[in-house]
Amino acid sequence: MIKYILTDIEGTTTSISFVADRLFPYFLEHIEELNAVIAEPFVQAQLDIAKKTVADEEGKNINDAEAISYLALWCKQDRKHPALKALQGMIWEKGYQNGSLKGHLYPEVAEKLRSLKAAGYTLGVYSSGSVPAQKLLFGYSEAGDLIPLFSNYFDTAVGHKREVHSYQNIQAALQLEASEILFLSDIAEELDAAKAAGFSTCQLLRPGTENCGRHPVAASFEDLNLQ
Repeated sequence: MIKYILTDIEGTTTSISFVADRLFPYFLEHIEELNAVIAEPFVQAQLDIAKKTVADEEGKNINDAEAISYLALWCKQDRKHPALKALQGMIWEKGYQNGSLKGHLYPEVAEKLRSLKAAGYTLGVYSSGSVPAQKLLFGYSEAGDLIPLFSNYFDTAVGHKREVHSYQNIQAALQLEASEILFLSDIAEELDAAKAAGFSTCQLLRPGTENCGRHPVAASFEDLNLQ
């Protein structure tokens, strides 16, 4: 019996285009603002992480300005780099707080999440975006503050989303039977990994998503089968 619903964000609760066409460009438009806070310990720590990556991968020692240029490049490449994710979250936070950004949700998502919570299901999020970025999207969503609906937020600190051990780590954190956890995603390879870990799965067939044929499917949250 399903007790816990774990949802992806991009392509599941939220249009992929929102991240690619709104959040990433917003970060790139405001990335130079990092220069004004470059001495802050948090910012400097992230730039140091980026510098180490470049040194390890390319054998180059770079300065802060060059690290910022690499972050811009990695954003355009949609690289899942921890320093990039952290600094994206910092810049997005300002945008959400000043009203420039609102977290996109598919029309039925907020109401269905509220009804699932009221029905006794525990809800969580697992996304490649950082936990702070997840909370910003749901906290400043088009449907209001949805943060209280979720009991847990997971990002790639538990592992990458196409790897079985990531879901085993989540199960260990939740202390539930794997079959009691339903994972929702549009990405077949993520669902494959979750299924291999024993999770129940459902592929969300949002516009542009092809049915992989290996998992139960739903066109929206209204169509979820929780039996």
